[in-house]
Amino acid sequence: MSTSSGRCLSVFRLRRPMDIFGSVSFSSSKSSTLLRGKSKSDSFHNIDDCLASFNLMLHSNPPSAIKEFSKLFSALVRMKHYATVISLSKQMEMFEISHNIYSLSILINCFCHLDHVDIGYSLIGKIFKLGFKPDIVTLTTLIHGLCREDKFGKAVDLFDDIVEKGYQPDVYTYTVIVNGLCKIGKTNIAFGILKRMVEKGCAPDLVPYNAIIDSLCKDRFVTEALDLFFKIKSKGILPDVVTYNTLIRGLCMSSRWKEAFMLLNQMLRANVTPNLITFNTLVDGLCREGKVSKAHGAVKLMMHGGLEPDVITYSSLMDGYCVHNQVDQAREIFDLMVSKGCTPTVVTYNILIHCYCKRKRIGEAMQLLDEMPCKGLMPDHFTYNSLIRGLCKAKGPWAAHKFFKDLCASGHSPDNVTYSILMDGFCNHRSVDMALDLFHEMQKNLLKPHLIIYNTLIDGMFKVGKVKDAKELLSRLPIEGLYPDVCTYNTMVNGLCKEGLLDEALEVFREMEGNGCLPNGCSYNVIIQGYLRHNDVSMAYQLIEEMVGKGFSADATTVELVVNNDLLVKKLLSCSKSSQDVKLK
Repeated sequence: MSTSSGRCLSVFRLRRPMDIFGSVSFSSSKSSTLLRGKSKSDSFHNIDDCLASFNLMLHSNPPSAIKEFSKLFSALVRMKHYATVISLSKQMEMFEISHNIYSLSILINCFCHLDHVDIGYSLIGKIFKLGFKPDIVTLTTLIHGLCREDKFGKAVDLFDDIVEKGYQPDVYTYTVIVNGLCKIGKTNIAFGILKRMVEKGCAPDLVPYNAIIDSLCKDRFVTEALDLFFKIKSKGILPDVVTYNTLIRGLCMSSRWKEAFMLLNQMLRANVTPNLITFNTLVDGLCREGKVSKAHGAVKLMMHGGLEPDVITYSSLMDGYCVHNQVDQAREIFDLMVSKGCTPTVVTYNILIHCYCKRKRIGEAMQLLDEMPCKGLMPDHFTYNSLIRGLCKAKGPWAAHKFFKDLCASGHSPDNVTYSILMDGFCNHRSVDMALDLFHEMQKNLLKPHLIIYNTLIDGMFKVGKVKDAKELLSRLPIEGLYPDVCTYNTMVNGLCKEGLLDEALEVFREMEGNGCLPNGCSYNVIIQGYLRHNDVSMAYQLIEEMVGKGFSADATTVELVVNNDLLVKKLLSCSKSSQDVKLK
């Protein structure tokens, strides 16, 4: 449980409930005797104990006083039985036992914990109607409840309202509102409230500072977060592991590795022990930057310090090796993990299976697939899609399709990605009819094809010369609620150019911008290559000028075609002499 929720849970404990209940005068009934025992122990053992006590209190003659019910409700809150408190409160009301300020405050706390803050709000009206005045703890509970429901705007409004009405927020009130503001990215306002807190003589502890440092790091203001870190240290507030972890994560996200490791050393000198989060942040960040050997070094360092890596550590390191196609090193980490008694997850297996498939080592990938159920793990869509993609590359789409059919027969439901992979495989092998069959099959299975699938099919149609079918697929996009992207247009332009339909290709190319899809460097290279292959030097030159004017460069294929075209070379040289700088690359 987080510190914030823990504090909210014990809001009445923080106000010393024995000051409230210690002087309760009990009746001479059996229930009163029982409750005197509870008062001495200051604890109900479990919910059954509470329910038995409640029934005795309710049915005693006369019924127990509201203070006794409030004590019982407070005990149930500590056990987190919020719904039970609300239910028992309703029973109590049926016996015409009136609430006091404490029982109503407990109810507000319960409704807020159950994410019914609006009902909690309505009880504030009841408190005033009964002539009571809610204290800052009750109002803070409401602010916290609003923050729990992501109603941060209302939380800030309530905070401002209670300050205006003369309430003095305490450390917890300020902390709750600062946390809430930081969660919605209102770091500047949160910082302003923190300053107001100091001005009011309410000294903040580390918690609100940690919230602001975290928010600054998430917004990539790491330098500002570090400035605040050094400022709080100068005030004598000692950073904890959360502070250091937040800053290390921020530095890693900004690729400031030297500072991240300096902060780690500073953390050790301050006798703040790094935890798994510290090292997992470093390992994951280093792996994402391609610094896998340094990440491995960080793992060795944590083990040397007596901290055992967990599944996240091992999985991050494996993924780092796999991104660089070092699947054997990833397998060594996997085996080490298992030997250390750390249980792999589905994600761990997926990392290794995906990499084996990329390297066309399908046999080893299949062995891992067979191993998963033995470990109590169920393969997911990512697992199967990796294998289908791997089979397409290693053994062709028909082998992948057989595996796909076996999966369907065993009850596995394919997703859009599964169909997309298979269709791409068949289109690359010019088996577009098979790709179309899969297209219709997925629609029968109530799966809506996405734009990538249409792009794949359009490209496949051009590969086998089915220009009309490609155009029909393009025309269907708006009907399906889809709109062509730059990849769609580039595929169309490329296909039309290869068919010698240059006028149509240019029309589609010009249509892009009109439809709000700006051509990219690839778009220009594709159409320029089309004109060069059909020896239309004049149009090619015009498009080259346009491409360079928009800041794009020729790719290797365009450069080769230009160099091999004497007419275009002469034209470019002529223009170069007249100070027309046409940059090819």
